[in-house]
Amino acid sequence: MGPTNAFEKLQQVLRKLPGVGYRSSERIALHLLLGKPDQLEGLVAALGDAARTVRRCSRCGNLSEDTLCAICSDPKREHRSVCVVENVPDLVAIERSGSWRSVYHVLHGKLSPLHNVGPDDLNISGLLSRIESGEVDELVLALSNDVEGEATCHYIQEHLPAARPVRVTRIGFGIPSGGGVLYADSVTLKSALEGRRAFH
Repeated sequence: MGPTNAFEKLQQVLRKLPGVGYRSSERIALHLLLGKPDQLEGLVAALGDAARTVRRCSRCGNLSEDTLCAICSDPKREHRSVCVVENVPDLVAIERSGSWRSVYHVLHGKLSPLHNVGPDDLNISGLLSRIESGEVDELVLALSNDVEGEATCHYIQEHLPAARPVRVTRIGFGIPSGGGVLYADSVTLKSALEGRRAFH
């Protein structure tokens, strides 16, 4: 007798998660249903709680349970400099390095015509609104050092409001070509932020 329909449906849902293939989804499903069924109820409850309470920060796009995330609402942060990252894990990696004490803006991706990702699919309008409001003096573009990352940086610079000039810098020192923020170690990230250069 083969797997049940419910088991196969569970595998199909798990396979939709990033980095989870057929074998991984099978292992996870078997682990939860047979190996550690006592963990299943806690997982379902945690997913339900997160779905109800976790949302995007209205200012920067980070994860938050309130209107503003803990970083945006921190009065000890320097709010005039904004580090622009592709995704929340990039923000987490920079925070872990301890090299940035200002605030962030999460784009939730980068421009990719091949994958049908355009400007309207990213959190770019929110960034431009922050600049237009006059709350930003410097943008630090901490996007991946690849073609799509560079294209996204150029798009942002080309659409900056002329009435609100800001200094635009780009990290790069220590980040290998084609590499991303997420996989860089803390020392490399610190060097990349300290060695940021003007972006043209």
